[in-house]
Amino acid sequence: MCTATTYLGKDFYFGRTLDNECSYSEEIVITPRRKYFDMRYERPLCAHNAMIGAATVQDGYPLYYDAVNDKGLCMAGLNFVGNAEFFCKREGACNIAVYEFIPWLLGTCATVSQVRRALERVNLTDTPFNKDLPVARLHWIIADKAEAITVESTADGLHVYDNCAGVLTNNPIFPVQTFALNNYMTLSAKPPVNSFCKSLDLKPYCHGMGAMGLPGDLSSQSRFVRAAFTKLNAAKFDREADSVAQFFHILGAVEQTDGCCITESGKNERTVYTSCCNADKGLYYYKSYGNSAITCVDMHRVDLEGSAIVRYPMLTEPRINYQN
Repeated sequence: MCTATTYLGKDFYFGRTLDNECSYSEEIVITPRRKYFDMRYERPLCAHNAMIGAATVQDGYPLYYDAVNDKGLCMAGLNFVGNAEFFCKREGACNIAVYEFIPWLLGTCATVSQVRRALERVNLTDTPFNKDLPVARLHWIIADKAEAITVESTADGLHVYDNCAGVLTNNPIFPVQTFALNNYMTLSAKPPVNSFCKSLDLKPYCHGMGAMGLPGDLSSQSRFVRAAFTKLNAAKFDREADSVAQFFHILGAVEQTDGCCITESGKNERTVYTSCCNADKGLYYYKSYGNSAITCVDMHRVDLEGSAIVRYPMLTEPRINYQN
């Protein structure tokens, strides 16, 4: 289970939590513009936009979980098990394997508007990367500074939804997730006003009571509501450090603590990492479960005209700053 969100301050930010039972040796990976991507059904990508994100690298190929390109376009894939459906190669369509979807779109598009046009002919195929890696059942949030969309491939085809909240979690399908926000329209960051009964002298007795009823459980629907409320009411800042700290606080509202969510197989799900990309500057910030210190990788400090990916292992050991 995961949560992704956008945040617009002085700059545009995008990030996500990756919630899972285990880690898959995630790394921060920079893909320069000349990295060769051999596509399964379409022309290879020989020259493309550069990108940075979290990925597992297999045979030199970055299998991105989330990334931002050098044009400020962002994308993240989140689990969508039970609803995601992918298909065989279809004649006349643009056939893209699921594992190619992020590098293909970020490599060839600069804006969400361009993504919309690119998706008009796309058929997402159920082609695995190799025999040892099954096809991930995902849906995606794609965003730039101007707008965000959700992309879902279900049994009845590919759907592109406007994502006005700029938030995505997992199941159910996106229209159902957003419809649930209607149940919480009375919530507010401000103190509540007594509408229960005017003849009763009812008053707030502490701060924060305007948000009473905000769901606090770990289900994907509740996390969607909680992340949307937190993100849409969060204060904006001009300073980079303040904006980054604020972004991590927003996603902190939905982070999962080891032991609080036990899967059907008896394993503990936890927030493996939390990311925050400054899409305007190509800065990828992250925290891991064991290391709550914020670490930053700058994509512009490597040669983006090169052809080899640049990899940075994710820092996972605790780093404690002793003040005395």
